[in-house]
Amino acid sequence: MKAIRIHEVGGPEVLRYEDVPDPNPRPDQVLVRVRACAMNHLDLWVRKGASKSALPHILGSDVAGEVIDVGKYVSGCKPGQRVLLAPMIFCNHCPHCAAGLQNQCADFSVLGQRVDGGNCELLAVPVVNVVPIPDTLDFDQAASVPLVFLTAWHMLVTRAGIRQGQTVLVLGANSGVGIAAVQIAKLFHATVIATAGDENKIEKARALGADFVIHHYKQKIAEEVRAITNKEGVDIVVEHVGAATWEQSLRCLKPAATLVTCGATTGSEVAIDLRFLFSRQLSLLGSYMGTMGELHAVLQHVFSGRLKPVVDRIFPLAETRAAHEYMENSAMFGKILLHP
Repeated sequence: MKAIRIHEVGGPEVLRYEDVPDPNPRPDQVLVRVRACAMNHLDLWVRKGASKSALPHILGSDVAGEVIDVGKYVSGCKPGQRVLLAPMIFCNHCPHCAAGLQNQCADFSVLGQRVDGGNCELLAVPVVNVVPIPDTLDFDQAASVPLVFLTAWHMLVTRAGIRQGQTVLVLGANSGVGIAAVQIAKLFHATVIATAGDENKIEKARALGADFVIHHYKQKIAEEVRAITNKEGVDIVVEHVGAATWEQSLRCLKPAATLVTCGATTGSEVAIDLRFLFSRQLSLLGSYMGTMGELHAVLQHVFSGRLKPVVDRIFPLAETRAAHEYMENSAMFGKILLHP
């Protein structure tokens, strides 16, 4: 089969389009023909060496395609089914997995991180990762959902405990997590303030449902939030940008409010005045992916049409280098897809 592999870490130039052996599925696995694989910033970080992946390595966490073969121990899945793949890898037998807390498993990982992912034509995965998709969802839309909608759901619903009527600030509404977070917050009838980096993205964020949008290159986020909220601040900040927005994000919080973060795209080293934290009784929460139960919960809203994936651009698998360069320029609004 054809695949994109890295044989060394580095820039987009290390991505190689080449022939590799077809996978040989175990008896408990399902073989899927990849029709679409969505990119995430994780692909860039793994390519640059942020994760200890054995080389050569295949990137790609978000996959949709067709089942073409099943192992003899597999039930409830058959060739020809249209599916998406849960992007999480876990042991499925430790106490955390048994309790449905897969993202706390000591062996937890993501497709394309420590194991080969979906930048290829064929992929073998455990049957627990296989989720049938309705005919109303095409492969591009399906591949655009799993990682970012699961991450945003875990952040807002599970970790931050969003309630109806709250005010939520979503940083970077053009990103996959940002697009999902805006829609999930509106699902809970929250007032949503989003940020975006140009007029086109601002209009698209409004079309998603954001009530207010701040131009984060031209306006000071905290000042705009205070003006919008009559100096009160917001109940929840969805933070995944990191060092570049951290101080502004903290200043946007009302007393006893919550900041939940899942990433550090612009850097992981931040500072905080502990007096500000305890005197305002703030909650700072970390969030990492989510559980299988949460994935199925958010997928019900996607399958019903209440939550909608957004596709920005599609590249042939052979042009993955160009797709990486496009993502690094932050030009997208929505998901970048690769087609084998």
